[in-house]
Amino acid sequence: MIKVKVLGRGGIEKEIEWQKGVTVADILREVGFNTESAIARVNGKVALEEEKVEDGAYVEVIPVVSGG
Repeated sequence: MIKVKVLGRGGIEKEIEWQKGVTVADILREVGFNTESAIARVNGKVALEEEKVEDGAYVEVIPVVSGG
């Protein structure tokens, strides 16, 4: 299992079934984001979208805020 926490949206937490080859981009899509609208930290380190995520990882999704 991968534990995912979405920061800034009421602290939504979700557990995702781990599958071989799952990437950061896959996890972002699973929780309703894309790589342009959020960044992810995997086990405390900022991760690139193509990075593979291992079973038991903790992922924090940080929505990107823009405006003027």
